[in-house]
Parts: sequence; structure tokens; C-alpha cells
Amino acid sequence: MKILIINGPNLNLLGMRQPEIYGSQSMEQYLDFLRDYYQDIEIEYFQSNHEGNIIDMLQNVGYDSTQYAGIVLNAGAYTHTSLAIADAIAAIELPVVEVHISNISAREPIRHTSLIAPVCHGSIAGFGMDSYRLAIESLI
Repeated sequence: MKILIINGPNLNLLGMRQPEIYGSQSMEQYLDFLRDYYQDIEIEYFQSNHEGNIIDMLQNVGYDSTQYAGIVLNAGAYTHTSLAIADAIAAIELPVVEVHISNISAREPIRHTSLIAPVCHGSIAGFGMDSYRLAIESLI
């Protein structure tokens, strides 16, 4: 069984970017933890700062339920702006769990609305990097 984690814009800077909000752990460090914790699950990772690349990846794996249990998606700022990513999620068959490291409801008003939440299997926010683990738990 595989789980795909997709991270959107600026999440390549985890561990360096605003540690007071996002923590000091890099995604690579956290992926090592997840892969050790879930030894029976193949965890794939993809990050892009480009909306179209995220859509392409959703479409590439979104119909492969024979190999994938689902997708964990932290769309970053695209959460609040991308109807195109929401449409891609709605079009695919695999469940997608929306993830945010910070509590987006406690941040700037523009971050309070998620365009992708209505088409996701569920949403997890505000538990730091552990939000990814909680999303995986919801898919297995």
C-alpha cells in the first residue's frame, strides 16, 4: 500500500521558514520518521511551488486505487486560492486529506477559507508536523 504526500508552495522551506509557525523540522526529517513509523506503507513525497504540477500529480495517481490508499495534501497558500486544485481533487477517485501544519482558522482572515476542503475526505490542521501522521491514520 502507498500513500502520496503532496506539499505545495514554500513548503520546501520547512525547517527554515518561520519556525515560530511551522517548526524547525525539515520535511525530509519528518519523512524519515513517517517511513520508520509506517514500515508497511510506502510513503511517496512530491513538492512543487507550481499549481499545474500539483494538479498533474493529483491526476497521475488519483485513479490508481490498486496501489494507493490515498493522498495527503498540504496545498499551502493554494488552499485559499486554487479552484483548479479543488476541481482536480473532485475529479479523481482516491481520497484526499487536506493538511495544514498551523491552525489556519487562527491566522489571517484570508486563510480561514479553504477552497479544497469541500472536496476532500477530511481536513486536519494545527497539530504541527503531526498533522501528516494524523492524515495517514485516517487513510489506513
